[in-house]
Amino acid sequence: MNLLKIALLQIAPCGTLSGNLEKGIKCCKKAKEMGADIALFPEMWSNGYNIYDRPVDEWKKEAIPANSDFVNSFGNLAKELNMAIGITLLEKYDKNLRNTLVLFDRFGERKLTYAKVHTCDFDVERNLTPGEDFYVATLDTDCGQVEIGAMICYDREFPESARILMLKGAELILVPNACPMEINRLSQLRGRAYENMLAIATCNYPKDVPDCNGGSSVFDGVAYLPESEGSRDTCILQAGEKEDIYIAELDLNQLRNYRQKEVHGNAYRHPKKYTLLTDTKINRPFIRAYHRD
Repeated sequence: MNLLKIALLQIAPCGTLSGNLEKGIKCCKKAKEMGADIALFPEMWSNGYNIYDRPVDEWKKEAIPANSDFVNSFGNLAKELNMAIGITLLEKYDKNLRNTLVLFDRFGERKLTYAKVHTCDFDVERNLTPGEDFYVATLDTDCGQVEIGAMICYDREFPESARILMLKGAELILVPNACPMEINRLSQLRGRAYENMLAIATCNYPKDVPDCNGGSSVFDGVAYLPESEGSRDTCILQAGEKEDIYIAELDLNQLRNYRQKEVHGNAYRHPKKYTLLTDTKINRPFIRAYHRD
């Protein structure tokens, strides 16, 4: 079997950039010892997503560039460990701020920089600049090349996010997260994986981090197997609440065979009938004060 090992670093932040750097490096090394091909951090690891219940001007000062020493340290580490690393940060972007994931491949090359498109504009994330697009990168691993895309937390709640990534060729979507993973949010992830016939790996903070509860997960998107009657559970990993490193083994051959044969994804869509989806007009009851394009 062609098993891609994904490490979800469900860990608590330390309160400082240097502390998060040190702990992040330590956990990546541990993930490599556990056989990981990819290590993924929870959302905004550089400052532990510590933007709530604080003055905006205070946490804005914690933003760092995407080419900072903090981020580049994980690129160097990826090369040292021969393991891809998805590091997250509160990004200083020109004169603005973004909620960002940088994915390094196992050679330490920056393959993808993704800024959260669906910022939570109903709350403090309205101070962040939304990303402009969704991206897919080809990642070289010991299992061969894998097409990988990214979403961040609230992106999960919009089916268009995963749909676009599927249309761009994604086989696996990485999802850094920082919120309670309860049944409905888990159902969203399950649905995104099922309807697009791809895998979704989500890394959350553990329960001892405010407004988080662990529950990191991987759904492989493979609902039916020829040898099985009826559908199967697509959840191949469901973490508990505690801090730990969780490893999921994604069967790439099984996923690719499934995508060649099953009916979901882009097999039977009718995009000419979906033109309303690109209409920017918003009608009641969905009008909100902080909405932005």
